[in-house]
Amino acid sequence: MNGALTTTVEERWQQFFRWGPYGLLAVAGLLVAASADQLMHGPGTVVAGAMFAAVLALQLWWTAYQRAVAETSGEPSRETSHEPSREPSLLTVPGAPGPASVFYFTVRTGLAFALTWTNPFFAVFACMGYFDAVRLLPPRPAAARAGLLVVALTLAGSQSGGLPPRNLIQWVAFAGLFVLNGCLAVGLSHLGVKEAEKARERAATIEALARANARLEEALEENAALQAQLLVQAREAGVADERRRLAAEIHDTIAQGLAGVITQLQAVGATTDPELARLRLRRASDLARHSLGEARRSVQNLSPVALEHDPLPDALKKTVANWSERTGITARFTVTGTEHPVHEEIAATLLRIAQEALANAERHSGAARAGVTLSYMGDEITLDVRDDGHGFDPAAVPTRHRTGGFGLDGMRARAERLAGSLALETEPGHGTAISARVPLAPHD
Repeated sequence: MNGALTTTVEERWQQFFRWGPYGLLAVAGLLVAASADQLMHGPGTVVAGAMFAAVLALQLWWTAYQRAVAETSGEPSRETSHEPSREPSLLTVPGAPGPASVFYFTVRTGLAFALTWTNPFFAVFACMGYFDAVRLLPPRPAAARAGLLVVALTLAGSQSGGLPPRNLIQWVAFAGLFVLNGCLAVGLSHLGVKEAEKARERAATIEALARANARLEEALEENAALQAQLLVQAREAGVADERRRLAAEIHDTIAQGLAGVITQLQAVGATTDPELARLRLRRASDLARHSLGEARRSVQNLSPVALEHDPLPDALKKTVANWSERTGITARFTVTGTEHPVHEEIAATLLRIAQEALANAERHSGAARAGVTLSYMGDEITLDVRDDGHGFDPAAVPTRHRTGGFGLDGMRARAERLAGSLALETEPGHGTAISARVPLAPHD
């Protein structure tokens, strides 16, 4: 609706600037013809008629020139373009005029002044200068004001009784009317210039907002694509993390249990004592049942069996005691600090790290003694596993375990999953110490 209204206003102003001078000239001619007997005599009528014909010829030339320019450029020329957003009234600043428009306005205004001198009613045509002085003259303020003042001078002469004034009263009236017309014309033109500047600023702001909205829409589309990509990556990362979790659970439970079963069965084959053989078989059976329970709980993502009925310190104590009894390695468990119930994920992680560290000590260290310490340290909880074995070179771990396995990497990954860390201290001949540190998240 706004677009249609704007087009209508534009068309009306185009029609006015094209046909308005003809209409005003015709009205002035009729008024002059009706008052010729009282206001014009002899030679004045001939001169007025000649100037009237000159004005008509000038107007016809201007119309033809505008049409030629429009046909040459394929669109309305800058001199004849009347955009409604910039030329809805005589106060609006138009586009840059050219020499032809300056010539047309100057000659027309001069002829209008001369015609008004012969008959005041020709001021009806002269007032056209108020409408297009700013539109046709150069964009310099002085040029437009000069044109407006000449038009104001012409109208003041007509309003004061005709040019030239014949007595003092007419001179005073002429001067006052000229000041009044000049101030109104120049003041309204200045207001029009300011209003046009504001309109251009608003248009530029709207255009900038449109560009910003377009960029915002593009950014939103890019963000949506990135979000979809991140969701896919997060889903893939979740799948990979779950696979690693299950692999670590299998390694820490089933694999270790089976390794223990194999060790006990090998010991049965190497002994001739029936009582010792039955003890080894019972331990192998217990390890198999325990591994089966751990396997079921790992698949269901439940806590380790040892934490099903006991808190973390008791579960670690039993784990260390069972490990010591099974392996024959002297082991001691110690708790320091004030005990607090911890989140089940933290408890499960620390228990798995302890089980893996003890399993590594059994398989690789050749230790005679081991110690496990659980320390509550304010907002952190620390698990330390030490042995007096022969130790190893940490740089050689990838070479020794190039066939796979989780070991140290698995323990470190478990700690880092809870925003914790794992430290290793060892060297050949001086035992091994593993320290896992995680935040202390209380159990809800």
